Amino acid sequence: MNFLPQEFRDFIAPDADRCSIIRSYLRNNGVDSAIAAIDGKNHILVQFGPQAYNPQFRIKTVIAHYDRVDGSPGANDNSAADWQIMNWAVELKNYHSFHNVRIFFTDGEELGWNTGVSEQGAYGIASVFKRLGITNDDVFVFDSCGRGEVPILAKTTLPVGAGKQFVSSFNNLYERSQDLLRRSCPGRWMSLPVPYSDNASFLACGIPAVAITLLPAEEASLYARELNKNKNLVDAVMNRESSKKARMSGQQTDYSYKERMPKTWRLFHTPQDNEASLSQESFRVMHNILVTLAELKSM
Repeated sequence: MNFLPQEFRDFIAPDADRCSIIRSYLRNNGVDSAIAAIDGKNHILVQFGPQAYNPQFRIKTVIAHYDRVDGSPGANDNSAADWQIMNWAVELKNYHSFHNVRIFFTDGEELGWNTGVSEQGAYGIASVFKRLGITNDDVFVFDSCGRGEVPILAKTTLPVGAGKQFVSSFNNLYERSQDLLRRSCPGRWMSLPVPYSDNASFLACGIPAVAITLLPAEEASLYARELNKNKNLVDAVMNRESSKKARMSGQQTDYSYKERMPKTWRLFHTPQDNEASLSQESFRVMHNILVTLAELKSM
């Protein structure tokens, strides 16, 4: 039985104008947005009124990419997170207090494999942040959050030579992210290596960012066991995107250890990343995370 409305099916239709659909959905529910055109990419910035912000506390920048790979519905990668955050934005419109949330729906996340992270759409946003000195935000990237009930906080290897201040800031954000999951999903979250998403762009620009995804409990547990047994699996996971060009050109048949990665990730960029692959429980879990995120206040 389908648990999502027709609007979601319209969003994942092959010929969908996804940028227009997001903006129309927000507008029809009383939420303003604007296009942030950077380096040929059309990002969507949700606009809340000044009453939504208190300068004494950190801004929480929430990122979800809305582009997808040709030939795939992209139901989980990344339409589910888009849909979840679109509806959260509508809830935040009438929030009882300030929430300090800034939301971007990014364009071009799927391009990063081609020539490197600088090709990725969010790199333009991160570069603007850096140029304007916006380096104190808490940046949360949500990618593939529509399948499974276990939130996964991505373990991150910081760039070689990262400065002490950057490392300290990242570790502080990582600790706050763990607290977010403890509060919203007590006893039901894990921290594991996850392929890079838009968090790579911010990290490359020296801005701390974390990524959160979801997996079915059985897949998450099996993946954790495989990580313990296969020491090369972490490299295979983290190099998944950088090896895509070679795989698509036929120079490399596939990335290593594919069969040991979660099934959910093997659906990415295929026709099987469809509405039937999603799970209703994921939407309840994500709602808990987002509601808790709005409540968190960090100095």
